[in-house]
Amino acid sequence: MRLLHTSITVRDMDESIAFYTQLLGMELENRREITQNNAEIAFLGMKDTQHKIELTWWKGKDNYTEGDQLDHIAFAVKDMDERIRKLRSEGVEIAREPYTLGTSRIAFIKDPNGIWLELIEVK
Repeated sequence: MRLLHTSITVRDMDESIAFYTQLLGMELENRREITQNNAEIAFLGMKDTQHKIELTWWKGKDNYTEGDQLDHIAFAVKDMDERIRKLRSEGVEIAREPYTLGTSRIAFIKDPNGIWLELIEVK
């Protein structure tokens, strides 16, 4: 597996992009609507690492509790079915079974603390 990105839930996409780009020196790589999830996402990167920050703004979400902003951490996997089978056999909670979102095949599992981890199949 390879670490891909960390997703943070944000209250204001424009303000958050300005913070990460202007104050932390990150570069906006792309920004798009995810209509299936009623959300908007933006990916930001830095020249010295492949790891990305994904900002996620959930349309209609108005209850924000400080400390709940970590949305998920994403990992690349080569064989989704094999990885899910192994994790399930080890008793890992599969929060969302593998499905297709756009052109990607993804799934979500939970770590022992309830933190969501996204698996993205990369051939």
